[in-house]
Amino acid sequence: MGRALLDWTATTDDSLPRLCLLRGGRASGKSYVLAWFLAGSAGHPRTAAHAAVPSDGLTADALAWEMGRQLGYGPLPPHRLLNRVAADQRPLLLLLPDFHLAGRGHADQQSVAPQEILDEFLFPLVQFPHVRAVVEAGSTDILSTSDHHVIDLGEAPFPGAARPSPAVPDFASLFAGVPRTADGRPDWSRAPRTVRKVILDIALHTDDDGAAVRALLADPGFLVHGPTTGITAALHSAATPAPPGLRAIWDRAAPQLSDVDHSDNERGALLHAASLGTSTTLSEYLRPLAERHRWTATWAQHGVPAATHSQLPGNDGRLLVSDPLGRLHTHDPATGHRTGMLPSPPAIRPTGIAGSGTDALLLLDETGLLHPLTPDEESMAATVLGHIASHHSHALLTSDTHRPTALGSCPQSSLVAIGDASGAVHLWSLAEYRPTPRTCRLHTVPVTAVTCLRLPGEGLTFTISAAFDGSIRLWEPSQRPMESPVDQRPALVTALAAAGTPVGPLLAAAWNDSEIHLWHILSGKVHILPTLYRCSALALTPTGQLTVSGPDGFHAIQLNLDRLWA
Repeated sequence: MGRALLDWTATTDDSLPRLCLLRGGRASGKSYVLAWFLAGSAGHPRTAAHAAVPSDGLTADALAWEMGRQLGYGPLPPHRLLNRVAADQRPLLLLLPDFHLAGRGHADQQSVAPQEILDEFLFPLVQFPHVRAVVEAGSTDILSTSDHHVIDLGEAPFPGAARPSPAVPDFASLFAGVPRTADGRPDWSRAPRTVRKVILDIALHTDDDGAAVRALLADPGFLVHGPTTGITAALHSAATPAPPGLRAIWDRAAPQLSDVDHSDNERGALLHAASLGTSTTLSEYLRPLAERHRWTATWAQHGVPAATHSQLPGNDGRLLVSDPLGRLHTHDPATGHRTGMLPSPPAIRPTGIAGSGTDALLLLDETGLLHPLTPDEESMAATVLGHIASHHSHALLTSDTHRPTALGSCPQSSLVAIGDASGAVHLWSLAEYRPTPRTCRLHTVPVTAVTCLRLPGEGLTFTISAAFDGSIRLWEPSQRPMESPVDQRPALVTALAAAGTPVGPLLAAAWNDSEIHLWHILSGKVHILPTLYRCSALALTPTGQLTVSGPDGFHAIQLNLDRLWA
């Protein structure tokens, strides 16, 4: 049967179905066949599996999160994963072991049955001509209405191979066995993994008017240490009694919490960040746990979309934010609260902001045009910014490859960097008139993000840029650029920010797979931070406050610099 699976994946006959059903009873060898295939199939592009997601107990959301993570997209909901796969034309082979055991939660949920997960997620996925999938279906007929290829291993090879299921314990006995803290509360960090995995599922079927479920979902310790998929499935049902705001909090945090590699402190910091501004009770309970971590969220404006933002020069470090409609707002960096509004040019939707103050701004429009924004058109600032915008507009007239694609500032100085579609980076001063910029072609593809950093004591200026090939390059304008990228990954950088800190110059890079990489420039050491939602702009202060904004919200985290680079 392994040969039959290998033959199906290796064939180039496009008339064959792109969905392969691996059938068989319990102990018929299905898991062995899939393990054998995974161990030896990577030697040829046609048979290499790009994602293998054991589906036992997974909902459509959890399946998409893990599949997106393995495909390099990061944890995405089903509809966004479908969009990414549609845009990515690389051939994909997906393996779904134990799919007949998928589903979890209340019986009234659409997502608890494998057939519903097929209809919502898997069938749309295999409609793409570059996607094929192998689905383990046991003895079920979940794919009976679809066009599929069948590999049938039959029933168990010998009598008695199908073992009876063990007895299911009751909620009271499981809960009583959970270790307690000194003050008598359940200590979920010391509870057996098997208990944490099943206790909520058992509580959902306990006849106590929801008391057991309410007790679990109101316990912050259980939310940190409990099963992400199980809690997600329970909260998706309107029948589940949940504390106010928990559903919104969990929707933000669950994709990252589903990563089994995150430590308890990381989970606590993520859940604390998601609860800020939504549940004071939960966020304050989790704050001590979050503050023991390498980073702690300080404030959040969840659900407040931002197209871009920038830290303005000056002692107060105000943040200037552009919303999706192009309106410009100032925010207090300590609280995130809006403090004012600036007049916005009509019909401009900025994707980048740089300036020497609120009265001298350079805006990069989504069309690729630069626009100066100053109150006095006769001022020196208006002359300097107008010349920069005019310079790039004239270059754009000669070729679209000169179109600006990224704008980055250096809040600690008057420098501004502009990246273009040719891969070049241009360094300007906003404080004095210069006829031309310092220019270097660092990439061969369009620039996606750029920033710069001036170190007064060292006399150095770092210009850092990222491009569509997933590369990050560093350039010190008085030197030749480095021959190789400082980093390159199969993902895109969506934002960059840099600052000089007490531990040395730091670079923050946001990638489109839901990660922020913190790079210590002088040592090359990197730490990875998970993100709650999409990031289109970053700002980093010398004290280590990192502000993140995007279409899903706007929040700030405080980096513990000593813990990160002790």
